[in-house]
Amino acid sequence: MSSPKQDPARKYSYQDYLNWSEEERWELIHGSPFNMTPSPSRKHQHVLGQLAAEFTFFLRGKLCKAFVAPFDVRLFSEGNTDDQVTNVVQPDISVICDSKKLDNRGCKGSPDLIIEILSPSTGKMDRWVKYKLYEAAGVKEYWIVEPINETIEVFVINNQQKYELSGVYGKEETLQVGIFDGLVINLHEVFSE
Repeated sequence: MSSPKQDPARKYSYQDYLNWSEEERWELIHGSPFNMTPSPSRKHQHVLGQLAAEFTFFLRGKLCKAFVAPFDVRLFSEGNTDDQVTNVVQPDISVICDSKKLDNRGCKGSPDLIIEILSPSTGKMDRWVKYKLYEAAGVKEYWIVEPINETIEVFVINNQQKYELSGVYGKEETLQVGIFDGLVINLHEVFSE
C-alpha cells in the first residue's frame, strides 16, 4: 500500500483512499488528502474515552450507535460508487441513527452527530474546513471540544441548513445532547483526569 502524492491538482476518491497505507491515518475532503498523524495527545484521548463511554452507555439497546475513530464516514456518498466519493473523514465520535447508512467499511452518508476534539495541528481544520463540510452534509449536531480550555462548542443545524451556535459549555456545567432526550453529560467528569 502507498500514501497519496501531494499533488494539489489531483482530486482523489474513496477508491484511491482504500489503497493508501494503514500505517498512517488520512482524511479526504473535496478530493484533497489530509494526513491525520501523529497520534493525539493523552488529554485528547482521555476526553475521547469519557465522551465515548457516555454515548455508548446511553445508546445501549437503542437504534442509534456511537463509533470512535478510526471509523470512515463517507459524506455525500449516497448513490455514488467508491471512485465518485471525494469526502472521507474520521471524526473522533460519530453517532448514526439510520442503520441503512452503516456497512462493513463505516458510514455511507451523514451521521446525526459528530464530535471533533481539537489538537494543536487540527484546530483550523475542525473549526473551519470540517465545520463547513459537516454543515453542507446536513450533520444535525456538531461539537468542537477544546481539551486544553475544557470547553465544548455545540452547533445545531437550523431550518436554513446552516449551523447556529447552541452554546459553549465549560468543565463545571452539564450538557444536554440536542438530538436525544435524556442524555445529559457532566463535563466535570469528562475533563477531569
